[in-house]
Amino acid sequence: MTAYSPSELGKKLGSGLLSFPVTHFRQEDLAFDEAPYREHVARLGQYPIAGIFAAGGTGEFFSLTPSEVGAVVKAAVQSAPSGMPVVAPVGYGTRIAVELARAAEKAGADGILLFPPYLTEADAEGLADHVEAVCRATSLGVILYSRGNAVYSADTVARLASSCPNLAGYKDGVGNLDLMTRVVAKLGDRLVYIGGLPTAETFALPYLELGVSTYSSAIFNFLPEFALEFYDAVRAKNRTLVFQWLDQFVLPYTEIRNRRQGYAVSIVKAGMKVVGRPAGPVRSPLVDLDEAEVDALSVLVSRLPRLHGADRA
Repeated sequence: MTAYSPSELGKKLGSGLLSFPVTHFRQEDLAFDEAPYREHVARLGQYPIAGIFAAGGTGEFFSLTPSEVGAVVKAAVQSAPSGMPVVAPVGYGTRIAVELARAAEKAGADGILLFPPYLTEADAEGLADHVEAVCRATSLGVILYSRGNAVYSADTVARLASSCPNLAGYKDGVGNLDLMTRVVAKLGDRLVYIGGLPTAETFALPYLELGVSTYSSAIFNFLPEFALEFYDAVRAKNRTLVFQWLDQFVLPYTEIRNRRQGYAVSIVKAGMKVVGRPAGPVRSPLVDLDEAEVDALSVLVSRLPRLHGADRA
């Protein structure tokens, strides 16, 4: 049984930076490479973060089979330090999502990140029915992931917060400040609000003003110290330092990321390779960075320790 009630989970996740570990695959057959994944989760869990999201977007949830999702979640639960909440992914059609939610609870996960349903568009009523079915299937705290074909209006989120006592959070993957303002204004502190855009560091300052106290950091996979220092600078509203690091690392990083669709995940695995902790390739339909792009990322990373090391001094 989880140590966190849905409300406790929300408070915990909102208290610090969130880790979304990559999922390790073997080079030769792209099978889940469990041993280095466990090591990676255990290592990241030693840092002062607020939670680990297993097999999330950065963890290539979309390329995993349901049984693989279960294996990844179980490995994360068993490898994370005691007291560190582990949030499992749920998605696809409603019935599959319900099965995944129940499996996550049995595996010992502390919460659920609910991805958009697969492929089809749906109106607000259908999306609400989908979320309510998942929430009924588990006692775990559920976090909505608003993105793609499941962008939840403030009214829909309010309905769900009323009908689903275990709805714990709202993760924004859209970047619509007007919508986010409406959600926060209507729901207040009923939910935890999580920044969930690719390379969420770029939105961290403006979102903090809305009460979004945390975000998912993919960069944390391969530059954990920098990611935490950046987060601390955001929370301290040290705009000079934040914009310096945006200009000198984060924005050039996003320029590489933006060269191809799906690179938001691929560049993280490239970063793992650059720092000497390879996690294997991405699975199709994603593609890996080419050699020139990996070299460009390596140059950025090589400059970064001098940058923030000097600033610390």
